Amino acid sequence: MCFCACRPQAVPQAAAPSPPRLDDTPRIAVISAFELEFNALLDLASPDKAYEMQGRLVYTAELGGQPVVLAASGVSMVNAAMTTQWLLDHFDIQAVVVSGIAGGANPQLAVGDVVVPARWAQYQEAVFARETGDGWDTAWYGDDYGNFGMIFPQPVEAHSPEGQKSIFWFDVDPALLEAARQAAETVNLDRCTYLVVCLEEEPRVEIGGSGVSGQAFINNKSYREWVWNSLAASAMDMESAAVAQVAYSNQVPFIAFRALSDLAGGEEGDNQMLLYMKLAAKNSASLVEQFLIAWGETQPVGVNGGGSS
Repeated sequence: MCFCACRPQAVPQAAAPSPPRLDDTPRIAVISAFELEFNALLDLASPDKAYEMQGRLVYTAELGGQPVVLAASGVSMVNAAMTTQWLLDHFDIQAVVVSGIAGGANPQLAVGDVVVPARWAQYQEAVFARETGDGWDTAWYGDDYGNFGMIFPQPVEAHSPEGQKSIFWFDVDPALLEAARQAAETVNLDRCTYLVVCLEEEPRVEIGGSGVSGQAFINNKSYREWVWNSLAASAMDMESAAVAQVAYSNQVPFIAFRALSDLAGGEEGDNQMLLYMKLAAKNSASLVEQFLIAWGETQPVGVNGGGSS
């Protein structure tokens, strides 16, 4: 159910002024959340110029043979959304790419693997239901996506030039996903950390499936299992779906690359993120670089946008 603010028809509509462009080159925005993820990308890029964004630096650069703008958004959903819109306002963005680490929910995947989902949901947009004698009362909200106890995930309200929609899954652009599939065939992923702690098996890439994003850092085995069993999401992070919604609203293609730094509480011992996050960030960045090379070989000047469901 959505609640809309109605606008009197008699009020004239004026176009909002466009923010000033800082650079006129068509570019791909490559966004990460924090410094370690950002530096993994910067190490592979050839920076050109730095700009200040809300107290942080963003760089125009070349990465994988493509003109890009690199930005670290800050952790979690609001920071990611704000940064994405700022880049879209101030640069000529042809597509939005997310690169970084995530917790893994798919029991068939391991730390170090890189996941490139075909769709993303904001799974912590939810109703906390009232407990009743025979179950849960969600008021006027639905239960289409199952529940974890009292928590019932819900679609988000999304706006675009086409109007308002309620959306649960934001689709990745299919042309970008195909370029990622090609990149997966050539990328070299690290198996050992800089401390020479090595994974049991060579990391691999999963293209397709689902990913979810929310404000909470997940370190809970039961919740991880519910996410996989109910939503079939391979990766859980704190930014990608927020970026996807902003890209949808601006009708710009989107894709996210997430390397697993931990198993979101599914490990036998302690959470492994601090041990493997640098390796994971580097693996994600390596695949992004190969993706940009593959994309440049097929359609370097823009693609068609994705959709939603």
